Formats: sequence, structure tokens, C-alpha cells
Amino acid sequence: MTGCFNFINPLAVTEEPGTTAGDFYTRNFEKKAVPGRIILNLGPQHPSTHGVLRILCEMDGEYIVRCEPVLGYLHRMHEKMGEVKTPWQFIPNMGRVDYLHPLAWTWAFVGACERLAGIEIPERAEYLRVISCELNRISSHLLWWGAFVMDLGGVTPILYAFEEREKINDILQIITGSRLTMSSFRFGGVCTDADERFKSLAKEFIPYLRERLKMYKGLVTDNIILRRRLEGIGPMDADICRRYGATGPILRAAGLARDTRKDFPYSVYHKFDFPVPAGPANDCFGRYLVRLSEIEASLMIVEQALASLPEGSHIMEKAPKANWKLPAGESYMAVEGARGQVAVHVVSDGGPKPYRVKLRAPGFSNLSLFAEAAAGTLLADAIAILGSLDLVIPEVDR
Repeated sequence: MTGCFNFINPLAVTEEPGTTAGDFYTRNFEKKAVPGRIILNLGPQHPSTHGVLRILCEMDGEYIVRCEPVLGYLHRMHEKMGEVKTPWQFIPNMGRVDYLHPLAWTWAFVGACERLAGIEIPERAEYLRVISCELNRISSHLLWWGAFVMDLGGVTPILYAFEEREKINDILQIITGSRLTMSSFRFGGVCTDADERFKSLAKEFIPYLRERLKMYKGLVTDNIILRRRLEGIGPMDADICRRYGATGPILRAAGLARDTRKDFPYSVYHKFDFPVPAGPANDCFGRYLVRLSEIEASLMIVEQALASLPEGSHIMEKAPKANWKLPAGESYMAVEGARGQVAVHVVSDGGPKPYRVKLRAPGFSNLSLFAEAAAGTLLADAIAILGSLDLVIPEVDR
């Protein structure tokens, strides 16, 4: 692939400053470089960055002396759009922030608006939100698993990952009408009720995936080549996680069993018994194991929710309509996304459009610690560290 790696001689850069943001970052990064060292551009079209992420690296041979992520190549001004759209119009935006776990983002925004308006949704709708969001979490982790191993040179796993994702998409399409940027949560409930086909396919999928996870263990997890690439690489302890605000699997791999579903229970999560995987190591392999354990935890939640799914309506009788206005005030809703804590802060002045919408993206915080974690590592190991963060660049840039 052309344009993946670009080498720049810092001694040869004598041109006048350019006009782009990329030129600005390059110039300032090169000013701090030791003469004779190579400046390496990783991205913004490199496959291992999984999006238009650019990382400037100062290299001493194959070792990274320092690096700096450069963001902004995909900035779409979601927060600003939240101020110029009505709450109803803004719901589809949430599915575009993180296209791998869109239901978590939709839940955060819809939930924040519901809290501000004092709306209580039917219990069946709460269960359907949990089921769909957990299935969506599993599909996100599966894609990360396949893509992460592919970054390290193993192509076969991603084929299995997409096979499982297709089955999940077949299930979620029944109640969301979509297979990627799902946006089925509504103010007061969900847009579509679960029919017998949905419940049947979901129940059949649980034992199927559990058997596949056993196969994944033998195929990938216990593979000595993979373990040598990951064990002891990119350790991130609790201190670095706290300093950069890292959440989700990265924080749990550091040994802190923090999960928004447990620490700040929302919806009906308090009714389900599920573990919060933490540890056993804070390296790349530890983060790998945590995410696979989270797939099993999500299967447990879906299994319990399906078994106890209550009867009733999937949306409140007098649900807000398209011309609905948020009452004056502010509200905050945090949910556990596949990459960590997703949160939305909504401020309203009582008008037809929110006064302010602030999005808390876990990927942004998680990426922030990469520069410190990758310093002093081999370039190949930095690719493993970057992949273990499970970045979705549209979420980071927002």
C-alpha cells in the first residue's frame, strides 16, 4: 500500500511553514528531534491505525524514541450538530460516532434526554435495550479480535469474526432495521418490539458462540507465536490509566474492576449477575484476555435477560413526538461502551434544540496514553500496543 510509511529527514526540512495543520504538527515535532534520527509518519492511511489516524514517530533505528498522535483528519463536529438539530434529529448522529458499538452511544444520548425530561420507560423496553446493547458489544469485541490478530500477521481469525458478526447482525436487524450504524432507541423506549424469531435466534446464538470461543482459545489465544508478540509488551498500570482517564478493558486489564454497569447501575443491569473481568496482566495480552472474557460476560447478561424478558409495551404510551422540546436544565448519562465509559452531557434552555451537547469518548482518553506507553519500544511492538487499545477513530475525532 502506497503512503503507509513516509520518511522525513529532519535536517532537510528548510522550507517555509506550510498552511495545513499537518504541516504545523510536523514542523513542531521535527524541532525537538535529535539530528540524524528519522521521523516516521505512521498513517494517516496505514491499515494498523484503523482509520485516518496519524502518528509522528522519532526513530532510533527500529526503536521509537518518542511519538505523538495527530488527530483531526476525521473531525465531523458532532457536538456542534447537537446544538443545531432537535433531539429527534440528533439521534442518528450517535450511530456514526462509534459505528462498532452505536447502541451504547445512542443509549447515552437518549438516556440523558429522558433523565432531563423525567421520562420512565417500560420495563420491557429496558430489557430490550440491554439485550441489543450487549449483542452489539459482542460484535464490536469480535471485530477487534479479528482485526487485532490480523495486525500481527494472522489473517484467518478475522474471517471467523465476521462470520459471528453476521449472525449477530441477523438478530439485531430484526429490531433495529440496520446492520451497522444502528439507531433503534427512542425517547420512551425502543422503535420495534422483539418477536419470537428474534428471541429464538438470540437464544440459539449463545451456546453457539460459547463453543466458538473454545475454538478461538485453541486457534489463537494459546498460540505461542501470538503470546510471544503480546506478553510483556505495552504494560499500562493503574497509575497511567488514572492520569489519562483510561476506562474500559484497558483499565480493567490494569487490575481495576471498574465498570459503569456495576459502579453506577443504570437501566436494569442491577438485576443481572455477571462478572467484571480484571487482570491478570496489564500488557497487550492482558487486554486481549479481558475482552474475550467480556464476550462471555455479555452472553451471560443476554441469556438472563431473554429468560426474564417481561411482557408489556416496548415504548411508553405517550412517547415524545417529533416536535418535542427538552425542558430547561441539564442532564448527564454514562453507559459502558465496548471501549470504555461513554457519556453525554445535555444542556437545554427550553428551546427546540439543545443549548449544548458534550460527548465523552473513551477512545480519546485511551489513545492519549499511547505516546507514553510506546516510547522505547520497537515499531512492531508499538503496532501491537496500538491495536490493543481498540481505537475507533470516528469516536476519537467526533
